[in-house]
Amino acid sequence: MSHDALRAALHRLHLELPKNGLVTWTSGNISARVPDGLLIKPSGVSFEDLTPEGMVHTDLDARVLDADLSPSSDTATHAYIYRHLPEVGGIVHTHSPYATAWAANAREIPCVLTAQADEFGGPIPCGDFALIGGEQIGAEVVRALRGHRSPAVILKSHGVFTLGPTPHKALKAAVMVEDVARTVWLAYQLAAASGGSVATIEPADIDRLYDRYQNVYGQRAGSRE
Repeated sequence: MSHDALRAALHRLHLELPKNGLVTWTSGNISARVPDGLLIKPSGVSFEDLTPEGMVHTDLDARVLDADLSPSSDTATHAYIYRHLPEVGGIVHTHSPYATAWAANAREIPCVLTAQADEFGGPIPCGDFALIGGEQIGAEVVRALRGHRSPAVILKSHGVFTLGPTPHKALKAAVMVEDVARTVWLAYQLAAASGGSVATIEPADIDRLYDRYQNVYGQRAGSRE
């Protein structure tokens, strides 16, 4: 995909963040890997004012290459992740409320839903606290996701990062994180009100659900109705 086409696609994907209730005001961002670096949302620009041309092009050391606008304050985080996880082609960062509430409690989101087993392959991990502005958050994202099938991590007292081979798949994960976080929170409230508990899914069943969703569900090349 050309830079111009990718800028247009990235602009469209950013509009999905407020549409799905994942961000407020100017918070949150999406980036895409390009051969010589990354494209990312400009800092402090509202979603309604974003343009394809306004997406900022930086190298993988977060140095601006060809833009008049300053890049997101999370650019160093994205750049670090791309440098250390070469399979990642897109990154989404949000402060979506239910997922961030779990992060504020420094708690992973336990796997109690088949939809969560499908998409995330188990609990959604919670990483440690890291300061904004440098590479510390990127390092914590990479550390927390090592050995996990999850394309998502919540960071203590901060928010959500989701990764994917494309920005579109990273966005899907961000939408699903918030949906799962909300439903699991509601399940725990119901359990607390009735004096019961919420049962997690057995690891072997998580494995089966994840394999089915990742390798069987949906349309496949050469499949027939």
